[in-house]
Amino acid sequence: MIEKKNTPVNQESKSELVFTKKNYQLLLISIAIVVLGFILMIGTTDIYDFRKTLLAPMTVLFGFGFGVYAILKK
Repeated sequence: MIEKKNTPVNQESKSELVFTKKNYQLLLISIAIVVLGFILMIGTTDIYDFRKTLLAPMTVLFGFGFGVYAILKK
């Protein structure tokens, strides 16, 4: 005769989210830092101003680095 294989009906399927609430909060903070850096680049002042040549790009880079940290944090 043909035997039927019984498969368990209650198979546990873990559907965990990849990111937690904390990861999303850190990611939103990093996006805000990047936007702040780009806002610092806006203006009609001298193109070689300290704010535009050093402060704003460093802020944007810090925001991107913080975003990488937010993604990799476990």
